[in-house]
Amino acid sequence: MNSSSSRRRFLAAGLSLPAVASATRGTSPEPQAPARPAAPAKPVFTYRTIGKTGLQVTSVGFRCMIPPARRVVERAADPGLTYFDTARGYQSGNNERMVGAALKGKRNQITLSSKTQAGTREQALADLDTSLKELGTDHLDIWYLHAKQAPGDVTDDLIDAQQTAKKAGKIRFAGVSTHGGQPELMPWLAKNARIDVILTSYNFTMDPGMNALIEEASKAGKGIVAMKVMAGGFRRLRPTDPNYIKLKQDGGLLAALKWVVRNPLVNTTIPSMTDMEQLEENLKAMAQPFGPADQKLLAAQLERISPFYCRMCGQCSGMCPQGVPVPDVLRFLTYADGYGQFALARERYSELPQQYASVKCADCPGCQVRCPNGVRVAERLIRAQELFA
Repeated sequence: MNSSSSRRRFLAAGLSLPAVASATRGTSPEPQAPARPAAPAKPVFTYRTIGKTGLQVTSVGFRCMIPPARRVVERAADPGLTYFDTARGYQSGNNERMVGAALKGKRNQITLSSKTQAGTREQALADLDTSLKELGTDHLDIWYLHAKQAPGDVTDDLIDAQQTAKKAGKIRFAGVSTHGGQPELMPWLAKNARIDVILTSYNFTMDPGMNALIEEASKAGKGIVAMKVMAGGFRRLRPTDPNYIKLKQDGGLLAALKWVVRNPLVNTTIPSMTDMEQLEENLKAMAQPFGPADQKLLAAQLERISPFYCRMCGQCSGMCPQGVPVPDVLRFLTYADGYGQFALARERYSELPQQYASVKCADCPGCQVRCPNGVRVAERLIRAQELFA
């Protein structure tokens, strides 16, 4: 698919959803008051209920995967964010410990979720016990089976682990997360009575058909939580790139979050936030409606990141003869190039099986994998291997 047709499809899809947030009004200073810096506006919160769980949360939550300072997590809970997401595997387990310490004393005011990437019932339940200990709580509100791509990945063994944990009072609701298995996995999850919540990638770069998948799952009573909402978080490209731009200056990232929040079927979103500036910026998504100016920003951003950002759409043509999991490697690279999190990217890359991690794409006579959205696959794979191998 060429960039112009991709842009046209994006623009058409972008007009199909109603806005759900309302704008705030500023307060004019009294005429006699001396000139002084305006006081920060109080954040405006919008709330939604996660499927049939009864859990009411802010429409913007906090994904703690990209290591934030503890004070940022504490500050997020102070004004009223109510959904916090972590995982057993984040920062080799240290993330849960930090989140638990930051939210100590606020447990009854928040909705807390974590995840396991275990492949067996026994290991999943062991992960859960460790998560509870590190988080300093006796239960999780939602416990996800993490990073599943197909129905076969959500085994009866793992679902039984969730049901066992429910009966023991260690979790309230069972979920599944997916980075790129939506077309096949989401309809299957929508029909599975034992799954309460779906955590899925969702952003302005994705195929418009994703809206129909979300609608189907929502009608089935499933909670919908959106991740990857910033489409790679490319706050800036490398200075050597001709499209180099500081996105914080043009508002592109806030527009991306507002695009997701305006879908009323998305119960909450979990952007990552590493500093106070990002926290304050993301809070605006609940108060400012998505408008034509945002649409224009995202259309330009879509063209700008197309050579770099893998949408995890599963529509690659061709396969790597060495078996390299191309979408996963490109996702890891986005952590470094998009979010500026080199350590996280390298950690994820190091988890690849050795036979894949040792492949050198620069030695291949010609990459057989082609992206319909314009990602320069071979170039990106080589860059990942140069950075992390």
